[in-house]
Amino acid sequence: MAKVKATITNQKYKTILQTNSHTFLSDEPKELGGQNLGPTPIDFLASALAACTTITLKMYASRKEWSLEEAEVTVEVDLKSEPGITRFKKNIVLKGNLTEEQKLKLFAIAERCPVNKALKQSIVME
Repeated sequence: MAKVKATITNQKYKTILQTNSHTFLSDEPKELGGQNLGPTPIDFLASALAACTTITLKMYASRKEWSLEEAEVTVEVDLKSEPGITRFKKNIVLKGNLTEEQKLKLFAIAERCPVNKALKQSIVME
């Protein structure tokens, strides 16, 4: 189970985030009253999906011994276009000596990353 502790500081919205082995910052942009000292919480959400997708692609390609040189995943999170709907727009660019069949398989595998699967399931907040 993943666990992250967030602690607000006395510097507006600057927040210290701690996992078992890493410490990093989150903040809000200056136009929202923050100091822009780190990514926003929504940036972290998009980052989690992008990172998980690239790692999943690399793991799969490595196991298959496919020559995936680079996988670039861009994620946009749209919270405002449709009330009650959060839309994730994911763009994947694959680089390497890959057949069209291998690319199609990798695009399908990208949907299986744990973060992608978690976001598509029912979510319970406790």
